[in-house]
Amino acid sequence: MRGQDSRSGSLFSYVDLEQRVRSDHPLRTIRTLVNEALAALDGRFGEIYSEIGRPSIPPEQLLRAMLLQAFYSVRSERQLMERLDFDLLFRWFVGLGIDDAVWDASTFSAAWRRHSFARSWRSRG
Repeated sequence: MRGQDSRSGSLFSYVDLEQRVRSDHPLRTIRTLVNEALAALDGRFGEIYSEIGRPSIPPEQLLRAMLLQAFYSVRSERQLMERLDFDLLFRWFVGLGIDDAVWDASTFSAAWRRHSFARSWRSRG
């Protein structure tokens, strides 16, 4: 029997990204290592960001996204954001939920300005 070609426009999604990634996928091991390294940098990230104001995109997520860009040879931040928008593996690795909005590509340049400023400020004192 032939199935129907119907498109789902469901209002709710019950996709668990953790279950969608194979248990033996190489990114699982890499993500564990990356999370441990980023946890060690938590204090430094806390020094750079203000306690007041609008919440920023977590630097841990930006760094995980940049790793994916290198691993999968994604040529630009714009292409990376496009891939992050539709690829469940990328969303899982970065830490975005299925319904979370993807950032603007200019987010990376703003984040690097912030981190470059912080690095140069620390080297003065």
